[in-house]
Formats: sequence, structure tokens, C-alpha cells
Amino acid sequence: MDTTDYEHGVVPFDQCKSWLSIAAVWIAIGIDLSGAFLGVALASGMAFWPAIGATMLGSLLLGLLAMACAYVGASTGLSTAMISRAVFGRIGGAVLALAISISLVGWFAVQAGFFGGNAQIAFSEFTGLDVPVQLFTGIGGVLMALTAFWGYRSINRLSSLAVPLLLLLLVVGVVVAFITHGTSGLDAAVEATFTFGGAVSLVMGIFILGVVLAPDMARWAKTPKQAMAAGFVGFFFGNSIILVVTILLARIMNQSELMSIYFALSLGGVAVVVLILAQWTTNTTNLYSAGLAFSSIHPRLTRRMVTLVLGVVGIAVGVVGAADYFVQFILVIGTIIAPYGGVYLAAFFTGGRTARWAHGADARTVEVWSIVAWVAGVLAAFATTNPADGPGFGLFSFTTISSLDGLIIGFAVYLIQWLVRGGLRRPGGATPEPRGDVADPATQNGEVRA
Repeated sequence: MDTTDYEHGVVPFDQCKSWLSIAAVWIAIGIDLSGAFLGVALASGMAFWPAIGATMLGSLLLGLLAMACAYVGASTGLSTAMISRAVFGRIGGAVLALAISISLVGWFAVQAGFFGGNAQIAFSEFTGLDVPVQLFTGIGGVLMALTAFWGYRSINRLSSLAVPLLLLLLVVGVVVAFITHGTSGLDAAVEATFTFGGAVSLVMGIFILGVVLAPDMARWAKTPKQAMAAGFVGFFFGNSIILVVTILLARIMNQSELMSIYFALSLGGVAVVVLILAQWTTNTTNLYSAGLAFSSIHPRLTRRMVTLVLGVVGIAVGVVGAADYFVQFILVIGTIIAPYGGVYLAAFFTGGRTARWAHGADARTVEVWSIVAWVAGVLAAFATTNPADGPGFGLFSFTTISSLDGLIIGFAVYLIQWLVRGGLRRPGGATPEPRGDVADPATQNGEVRA
């Protein structure tokens, strides 16, 4: 099996994939147990239709943002971490790549913990035995790390097989629930613990890191247009499906554990398959992107070697109980990482045709203005976060979605700086020409794809 993932370069055109296969990867990432946990929380803390509305709006915004971020990845052919080098400079890019790696390993640990907790429930239901959750967390972590170790091609194959089966099993659960319990639970009164804006922010926060990291997968697309199509379909449907299904099931069954709901519906076997496939397809990409990011710090670091080390660390963290900090973790990630997406979008669309975006180009030690824009975005996101919804100060309100606030402010601050510094008069300031539907393979060896 070819294990080259071009972590230090550009994906050759003859290795690129169709938009549908890339969308399947993102849909598979979106169908995970963290989404199930959030769906249950929204079902118990909001009226039914506002919860569905927040889910659809948050997922729509994610899909639109993913289109832009995927365009950058497909146009340059670079991973997110390699893009950070062009945006923040050698040292700035390395620091951000390290931050992304740490965040993703933490996310990997959280997801491994989710897997362990739900696998323990399923195993107990089938056998009546009480096996320590740490054992299931470790087994699941190893399973996920193996696919990440082999790289994108393995992830792509796994997603192509898993997505149709996952969709079928989720629909089966909803249909059986409606048949056996009716729809009366949908209108049951609940105590409102989420604001609409707070709920939308959570919906975006659970997948916002995936949007910012979209270039890691989009660089495998044949054209930027195909990457954009894959980004919208993958993130809109991938994020909304599991949330809508879980909200429906939690309301109808009046229960708070997805695995328990499936067993109550006499679908225990389905529950186990959903558990394994959902976490396997999702969490392996967390570790894959962590390996890509960390290996970008130095050319001697290989993705496979780094993935192996980070996998061991992530499994160990998951075993000691990282999942206990789930909600706070995704909120902090959304607040800190989302502004980076805004900065690299602004940097690319104001200078994406300049030499610094080409693979192997020399970069400055630090791009101070990019870092200033990122910090401004982070501060804005914290300032607009209602303390009732997560870590923040609630000083003012912008879009009511703090992660989106940070991305927009990061984008705007960079753009304003560029204009003040005379960006409109610079030849490199033109918006990059989109790559055509038919690319010349000879141009795929280190140049910006156009």
C-alpha cells in the first residue's frame, strides 16, 4: 500500500480523488458520538423546533465556510499546517501547527473516551459483565490510530464503506422509534438551558475545527470547484444528520444515551455497528490531521512516525478520562482555532498568487500582521461568548455565534491591515484565478494550483 501522503508537498494530480469520495470522508467525520452527545443536550435544553433550527443554521454556516476553506486547500495543494507557514511565517506557522496538533490529539482522546463509555454500555447490555471503560477506550484508540497511520487512502476507503451503512442504520432507528413510541415526545415541555445563538455556536463549535482543517482533505480534490462542492455537502449534511437523528430519538424515547436508546428499541446489534463505524471514521481523521500538522514543523519529521507517537499519547490521555471535559473542550477549540480560518482566508484571497504560497517557497520568520489578526479574532470570540454558554466574558454581542465572531474578526482585521499597508496597489494583491476543471499534471509539483 502506498503510504505517501505528501505531508511536505503537494498531492500529484494523478493521485487526486473525486468530489463525492472527499464529501463521504467529511460526512463520515460528522457522524460521530460527540454529535450524538450534543444532540441529546439540545433535545433536553430546547424546544424541538428551535433545536432543529439551530442545527440546520449552524450546519449551513459550516457548509458555506467549508467551501471557502476547501478552495484554498485545493488551489494550493497544501495541508492546513503548510498553509500556516505561508500565513504566519516559519516560526509563527510552526507554533500554530503545534497548537493544532495538541488540540487534535486532545480531541482524539475525547473521542476515544466517548467510544469507551458507549462500548462499555453495549458490552454490558449484551453480556451483563462490568468491564472497565479504560479497556474499551484503549481498544478503540488503537483501532482508530491504525487507519490514521496508513493515511488518507485508508480513510477514504473506510468512509466509502461506512457512510451508506451508517445512514441506513440511523434511519432505521428513527423509523422504529416512531412506529413503537409515536411522536408525542417531540412536543414535550423542557426547561430552556440554551439560547438560540448559544445552540448555533455549539453546533458550529463541534465541527469548526474540521472546517479550518478542510485543506487537509481538500488538497486531494481534482479541482477547486470539486473541493467546494465536497466541502458544502460534507459539512452541511455530515454535521446535521447525527444531530437531527439524536434530537428526534432523545425526544421520542426520553433518554439521554444513544446506545441505551438503540437497546431500548431492541436494536442492540445496530447500536454496536453505529458505535464502531461512527467513532472509527471520525477519530482517525483527528489523528491524521494532527500528524500532518506536527510533521510540517520540520522536514525530517514523517507523518507516519509522528502519527504513531501522537496516537500513543492520545490513547493514554483518553484512558485517564479526557471525555469528562467534552463541552468545555469544544467551546475552547471553536474560540481559539476558528479565527485562524479567517486569517488564512483573508491572506489567500488578498495574495494567494504570490510566491510565498508555492510549495518550497522561502517564508519570513514571523508574519506579525497575521498573528495580530489571529489574536484579535481570539479576543473577540472570548469577548462575545456568553458565560452561560461557555468560556467567555459576554462583553458584547455580534452574530451571537462566538466561533463565527472570531473567524469574521480575524478575517476583517487582516483585510483592514492589508488595505492600510497599500494592498490594493500591490501586484500580488489580486484574487487568485480559480483552477480550471482540467488541470495539467505537470503543474502539480509544487506550484499554486490555478
